[in-house]
Amino acid sequence: MPEFDKASLSKLRHDLRTPINHIIGYGELLREDLQDRGITELSDLQRIEDAARRLLEMITESLSDDAPSPRPAAIPQAEDESIPHSAFTPPAITGHLLIVDDNAENSHLLARTLERQGHRTSEVQNGLEALALLAEKPFDVVLLDVLMPELDGYETLGRIKADPKLRHIPVIMISALDELTSVVRCIEAGAEDYLPKPFDPTLLRARVGACLEKKRFRDQEQAYLQQIDETRKRLQAELQEAARYVTSILPEPTDEPFRIRWAYNPSTELGGDSFGYHWIDEDHFAIYLLDVCGHGVGAALLSVAAINVMRTMSLQNVDFREPAEVLRGLNDTFPMERHNNMYFTIWYGVYHKGTGRLRHTSGGHPPAVLFLPNEEAPCLLRSPGMLIGAMPGATFHSEDTQLPAGSRLCVFCDGAYEIRREKEEMLDFEEEFLPYLNAHRDSEKLPEELLEWIRSFSRQEALDDDYSFLTIDFPA
Repeated sequence: MPEFDKASLSKLRHDLRTPINHIIGYGELLREDLQDRGITELSDLQRIEDAARRLLEMITESLSDDAPSPRPAAIPQAEDESIPHSAFTPPAITGHLLIVDDNAENSHLLARTLERQGHRTSEVQNGLEALALLAEKPFDVVLLDVLMPELDGYETLGRIKADPKLRHIPVIMISALDELTSVVRCIEAGAEDYLPKPFDPTLLRARVGACLEKKRFRDQEQAYLQQIDETRKRLQAELQEAARYVTSILPEPTDEPFRIRWAYNPSTELGGDSFGYHWIDEDHFAIYLLDVCGHGVGAALLSVAAINVMRTMSLQNVDFREPAEVLRGLNDTFPMERHNNMYFTIWYGVYHKGTGRLRHTSGGHPPAVLFLPNEEAPCLLRSPGMLIGAMPGATFHSEDTQLPAGSRLCVFCDGAYEIRREKEEMLDFEEEFLPYLNAHRDSEKLPEELLEWIRSFSRQEALDDDYSFLTIDFPA
């Protein structure tokens, strides 16, 4: 026998086996037709098929190389054994299959077998035609020959799996090449399965059915994911609209009669912080900031409800000039058991224009920081009080502080200083936060500068908690 390299030997085996595969394939189809007509004496046809199979074995043994070679995957049949009728009956799941084979006889034989099993088929003769058709029409499975001109099966498989729109289509490689290395190469490249010729109809039916079942589950998963994504986008749009509303109810910075500046940065699209200030009457000016536990829709709803009550002064039997009464009314109006176990903290102060007195209290809230002219150290306006909504019947007490002209009041949430560093240590309130405020006590942009400072401290753009910080400058 002439000397052949490995590739040439594989090509020779392929060329010799192809017409024999046709004999076996058409013999199986003919046998099924005859069985449907009630003809059971098929011994002559069986002998032809057996002879063809023996010839295939001889070709494999005579033209073998050093690489391990699996036997053909066809299932040998005894002389009195017929092809199971289930090999040609429609499966539970059918689909549109693309057959890619440069040999028209191979392609037609495979198409006829698959169509008898209930599938729809399309045929092309090379990889380039396959890629073009896949770009135009949806297919459920691709049956791809390995040896083809222009673009072989390996390259075609690689391009299919590299295309995001095509990579999820199952590909079954069908070829007369029977080397183990060819099987491994196809599977590693992403093929779902590998069937050597001559294909067994029952095995073909099972492999195609398994691919269709897997694709059906993936299509269902993709449909569910698409529905989830569409729902997420709708919710995102609604949350953004709600976030715009939450921001819109915050008061504008003002210069008269007090200079008030603030910065607000929610940790999510919807935060639990809110604040406000307004004249109660001609002499009393209210300043307040509240912080609802948690984040998201629930926190934002409670925050908006509470702040609207404050803005409209709609608590019954409450004098909004008296901070302790306001917190008592809020505690009675917003019990946590009626608001999904959510509570909030609040700092509330009322400034009297005629006397310069600030009357204030808080419920579980950080102290306000007061900078007095001619005083180096800041004053902490602490007022002990329970969280709002946590304990029915809780009592609150107001404190009085005199504000000389030129004083600056800072009111903020805990998100302004409860900041965690990369190494997990927290920003220290007494040793780091207060000294920073004191060093920048006269800055006109203290709320914004502090926000940038704590971002640099945490080394992350998105903070873990909402950030709210107000400065109120009382005229000199």
